[in-house]
Amino acid sequence: MTADGKITTREFTPVDFTSREDKMHLLRQRALADAVLVGHSTLTKDNVRLGLPKGELREERIARGQTPSPLRVIVSNEGRIDAGLKIFGSDIAPIVIFSTTRMPRSFQKLLREKATLHLTEAPAVDLAWMLQQLRRDYQVQTVACEGGAALFRSMLELDLIDQLNLTIAPYLFGGAKAPTLTGLSTEFLPASIRCSLTDMRTVGDECILTYRVQRRRRPRAKGSEKPETVTPAAG
Repeated sequence: MTADGKITTREFTPVDFTSREDKMHLLRQRALADAVLVGHSTLTKDNVRLGLPKGELREERIARGQTPSPLRVIVSNEGRIDAGLKIFGSDIAPIVIFSTTRMPRSFQKLLREKATLHLTEAPAVDLAWMLQQLRRDYQVQTVACEGGAALFRSMLELDLIDQLNLTIAPYLFGGAKAPTLTGLSTEFLPASIRCSLTDMRTVGDECILTYRVQRRRRPRAKGSEKPETVTPAAG
């Protein structure tokens, strides 16, 4: 984020104001996780594959007993996900989508050829339940959430975040319409969340921070309707 707390511009443009080292830091964090999670809006704006470059990071994962690239997870309440996004043109790792039955049938038809769909009849995806399913069905132990701010805020509110990796870049954006780390909401979080600084280093004019987020409670999944699971078509 910028020195005044903005994670992007008011147009929500992809982040390109940080250094090459910061981008490598992101890839290193992604490489440590069993799954990488992103919200639909952020995926659409950034249009990334959510993979890892060939080479050292993949080799280190294999040596740890992990897959070459983490499982790719998309969350979307409405489910209107463009099947033409770059993520669906790459087979570097399986894709799992958590959405609701509001996803139009036409979108379901296209997406089920490229991903596994978990659709719930609830109005929104239960994020705590989603993490439980990732652990149960995909043996996921660690998840790297790469945004956006709305998804990050929702996970904070549910006490689902253990660690915050934050890079402060030497810029000032200003403006009330440029989102902060927790989005554009004018409301406070349900309760203040305390963090403990566990690592700090500077690279050039950037400061790379790691915080341990103090958990308040272990959430339990809501008793929402059992979702439909749609697996990719063979071939």
